[in-house]
Amino acid sequence: MSAPPWTAAWIVYRGEAPLWWLRLLKPGFRHCLALLTDGRRWVAVDPLAGFTDIAVLDLPADFDLPGWYRAQGLTVDAAPLRRPAGPAPWGPFTCVEAVKRLIGLRARRVLTPWQLHRHLTGGDRACPHPQP
Repeated sequence: MSAPPWTAAWIVYRGEAPLWWLRLLKPGFRHCLALLTDGRRWVAVDPLAGFTDIAVLDLPADFDLPGWYRAQGLTVDAAPLRRPAGPAPWGPFTCVEAVKRLIGLRARRVLTPWQLHRHLTGGDRACPHPQP
């Protein structure tokens, strides 16, 4: 059985902090999840603290799911899909590490959702959720 031919991925950043240590992270960038599509269906992969939630979403093929998340006030980045050879570098298992492995990103110094956002956007965008 072969893997689905995913054609695109987006990373969604959230600001909730149900765990106290997440409050140390930049507001708006305390958690991340990934959206994948093969052009016909959407899959959401949400690596949570206790488990990873994977959902195949019952949406029309032309539904703009990244746009829907943006309309909710969340930051969403397009992410290239890579399939590098060899094992990924070691890293603590966090939402960021799970998303990095999902999209095939090998960036050892990307540890937080804010760093992932900066890496994917080339670091040229200001924080859409500035700290007070």
